[in-house]
Amino acid sequence: MDEIDDQYTPADVESGVDEYWDDTDAYEAAKEAHADDPPFFFVDGPPYTSGQMHLGTAWNKTLKDAIIRHKRMTGHRVTDRPGYDMHGLPIEVKVEEELGFENKRDIEEYGMESFIEKCKEFAVTNRAAMDEDFKSIGVWMDWDDPYETIDPEYMEAAWWAFSNVADNGLVEQGKRSISQCPRCETGLANNEVEYEDVEDPSIYVKFPLSDREGSLVIWTTTPWTIPANTFVAVDEELTYNAVRAERDGEEEVLYVAAECVEDVLGEGRYEEYEVEAELTGDELVGWAYDHPLADRVAEYPDFEGAGQVYAADYVEADRTGLVHSAPGHGEEDFHRGSDLGLDIYCPVGPNGEFTEAAGEYAGQFVRDANDDIVDDLVADGHMLAHGTVEHSYGHCWRCDTGIIQLVTDQWFISITDVKEDLLDNMEESEWHPQWARDNRFRDFIEDAPDWNVSRQRYWGVPIPIWVPEDAEAGNLDEDMIVIGTREELAERVEEEVDPETIDLHRPAVDGLTIVEDGTTYRRVEDVFDVWLDSSVASWGTLGYPSDETAHDELWPADLIVEAHDQTRGWFWSQLGMGTASVGEIPYEEVLMHGFANDEDGRKMSKSVGNIVTPEEAIERAGRDPLRTYLLSHDQQGVDLAFEWDGLGEIQGKLNILWNVFRFPLEYMDLDGYDPAAADLDDGELELADEWVLSRLQSVETEVEEAWADYRVSDAVNAVIEFVTQDVSRFYVKAVRDRMWEESDSASKRGAYATLATVLDETTRMLAPIAPYMTERMYQTLDGEATTVHQLDYPAPDGDRRNPELERDVAVLRDVEEAAANARQQAGRKLRWPVPRVVVESDDETVTAAVERLSELIAERVNAREVTVTDAFDELVETAEPQMAAIGPAFGADAQKVMEAVQGATRAAVEGGEVTVDGEPVDLDDEMVEYVAEPPEHVSGADFDGGAVYVDTSLTPDIESEGYARDVIRRIQEMRKELDLDVEARIRVGVAVDDDRVAGFVDEHADLIAGEVRADAWLDDPSDAADATGGLVEEWEVEGVDITIGIEPVA
Repeated sequence: MDEIDDQYTPADVESGVDEYWDDTDAYEAAKEAHADDPPFFFVDGPPYTSGQMHLGTAWNKTLKDAIIRHKRMTGHRVTDRPGYDMHGLPIEVKVEEELGFENKRDIEEYGMESFIEKCKEFAVTNRAAMDEDFKSIGVWMDWDDPYETIDPEYMEAAWWAFSNVADNGLVEQGKRSISQCPRCETGLANNEVEYEDVEDPSIYVKFPLSDREGSLVIWTTTPWTIPANTFVAVDEELTYNAVRAERDGEEEVLYVAAECVEDVLGEGRYEEYEVEAELTGDELVGWAYDHPLADRVAEYPDFEGAGQVYAADYVEADRTGLVHSAPGHGEEDFHRGSDLGLDIYCPVGPNGEFTEAAGEYAGQFVRDANDDIVDDLVADGHMLAHGTVEHSYGHCWRCDTGIIQLVTDQWFISITDVKEDLLDNMEESEWHPQWARDNRFRDFIEDAPDWNVSRQRYWGVPIPIWVPEDAEAGNLDEDMIVIGTREELAERVEEEVDPETIDLHRPAVDGLTIVEDGTTYRRVEDVFDVWLDSSVASWGTLGYPSDETAHDELWPADLIVEAHDQTRGWFWSQLGMGTASVGEIPYEEVLMHGFANDEDGRKMSKSVGNIVTPEEAIERAGRDPLRTYLLSHDQQGVDLAFEWDGLGEIQGKLNILWNVFRFPLEYMDLDGYDPAAADLDDGELELADEWVLSRLQSVETEVEEAWADYRVSDAVNAVIEFVTQDVSRFYVKAVRDRMWEESDSASKRGAYATLATVLDETTRMLAPIAPYMTERMYQTLDGEATTVHQLDYPAPDGDRRNPELERDVAVLRDVEEAAANARQQAGRKLRWPVPRVVVESDDETVTAAVERLSELIAERVNAREVTVTDAFDELVETAEPQMAAIGPAFGADAQKVMEAVQGATRAAVEGGEVTVDGEPVDLDDEMVEYVAEPPEHVSGADFDGGAVYVDTSLTPDIESEGYARDVIRRIQEMRKELDLDVEARIRVGVAVDDDRVAGFVDEHADLIAGEVRADAWLDDPSDAADATGGLVEEWEVEGVDITIGIEPVA
């Protein structure tokens, strides 16, 4: 690999590592290194091949990749087969858009076989593009062997599982009220319906009673369902009123819930009303009414039992307290109508258009007919009031068309029959976070209806059900044949079929027939709900049932990872299929992450214009910074609010790691030190070394615990914090001088070994997170293995852990920070030494730590002496006058008294030395408060355990060293400007425009020469300008002009 750049440039690092990985087949090397390890069965949730990778997908795939890499490094043979969901409406809708189709009729005219071929082409092409998307963020999976839901072996897994469900008596066919997409002309599962706020009609309709005066008043937002009205529902225990109301000089009797009378009459703008009777809902049951659109439709529910009032448990005292019920549409209406034994009437086709039975409305799309229906109800005198309302309404998840509720014949898995088994199996899984299982997921399971698995579409796994060709809809499940494998298909159908080569898609299987006992069976035309496809991923990933070997060893999955929307999707469908098919849950652990939103927490969308693409983020910051940023956020159920500043901050922290990595390399190279052979026993470990090695063990312990609970963000942030705060800000500063030493020493070797150890283990800890950067670091520091990702993940060494030392250094760092704050107050730079630092604390742990580390503290804060005390007795207390007390006491002289008291010492106040106009002032205690301040040339700052006082008084000795240190700093900067190597020798000249300061510099000539690696002094700094590679610069130090010239020694 190339030489290490001075600056961390992610794009350069990543392109170089990509090339290296390709050249060395690093992915295969990593897998091979762990081929004999215990298995870890990971199942990849398959994304739809219907679009590009977005930021949420990038987060999801990065998280999975990090887990796979970590599992591999911790000694596991990981199943890392990527998956793709390549069937269903997501693909069909995209292809329809490409072909300019608007509905199923366009597909039929185009030809089903041609359309299916187009769907396949689209899915395969997009899958290849998504491969590249995922590779672009460093995801290592088995891209040469993904599982695809369109593969025959995968489709067979779906057939096999469904066949088991049928064997268990859980497959049935019948009428249900379903969510229908009128554009796609197919039923949708509950988890395929997305909701958004829309404006709809809000109408109050009068249903005239048949055998008595008055009307029942109902309210609805779906006028188009009124043609199918079959009954009106009431609450038996609710109180209803018969109200005689007057409007425009005409009287009528209205029946509404007592609690709703005023609101309803207000909506109808009635001028006067009188309650004539009070009835219970039970008393209304059995009343008959006339259909309000009887004269407008060709047919309406007039069969036995229709047009009456019934009790229902879905009625509330809301709007009118009477509910218009159309069992051919609403789910609750359907169930109640079925319980009552009523016929199910629905004058709407699968495309959402009214049939001929709807009379005047025939051929209209139902929602388009709303206005006509409203107008007719008004014209016929049945409308009490009408307007609009904004409410949440369901839309198709793929084409965004508003759904309609229809009763149709569908195929179902009877989930409700195994509800307790589902809940029991759910308990067998461990979730991260656990609340997602015990609340959100449990709630969804408890409310889950039977699973509608049939779709009236083309591109999907054909339902493997054959029924007698003359069977009638409604009881097809009574004599059905369910095929479970390709072999079984070949054995049972009349046509010649090769199980190895048959395409299980439509129309290839549509014409296959089974003849048994003289009855010819034909396949039902439906395809599976696409969620059933992905529900068998744990089997399909393993090629089961075609290949049983891997299944017997690995199933169920050890872990699945997806976002929180999958509690209603993939998490659920897998549990449902596993329970219904084999009685078990197909996964043991679940990691549920959140969504990637914009910085304000809003969903990213083109219409809002707030989309951030992974490509854009990579272009700006790099792959590793993006990965690290995404993984540094809570992965357990919490949404990510993407912020560019946050991404930039992470890039900055990785730059710090790069600088820490680069820091010792030149020194090590100069001394011939091999970091790969680092030995902590070869050399002398100083206190800072022992501390950072202890911190390393603590961090590794924290990281190990975080990974065990899949708290990936905690692991990431612990390592990043360790690098930026402990290693860079503290340790590197502590060992810089030891590495600058020219001669070999046990101390230098100890520092080398320590930093090499820290870098090696940090590199391996971050390898799953930032794979490119850590690969470059590893190949530079060691490189014996093909890739860092085939190595073992570091484990903490308890023998290196020293909790007391870590606590002591934590105190030291607090003291150091407080001392820096105190210096800043006084305007004294760290390069200039101070005579003393006093640490004040009444905390024994703090004072003990300061005493133990006083020498190191003195070095860190650049103090000649560090002392510790429980009370700093040099503070000077000065008075602050209290006007509230002085004003009333002194009247007109109060201002003079205030001025005299301000700033006086306690001794002066208490000694009666405060005077006004030459006369002493008699002051009470409440007139004065005291503030303790450090004496002159001492500044102080607080920290958690006490306070730090820094004596900044100057002596000639301190000034002398201070100026010398400033000169050293400037010369080092000039060395950097010339890009000199660490070992390069120079000649230096210094001219100071102040004789006194010049003397200080002369006093420290040897110190300066040693620090900057100068062999000789120039008589005149300007001479350097004439030398090859020389440099002369003017500097201002503490108000004094200094000219410095340096030239390299040839």
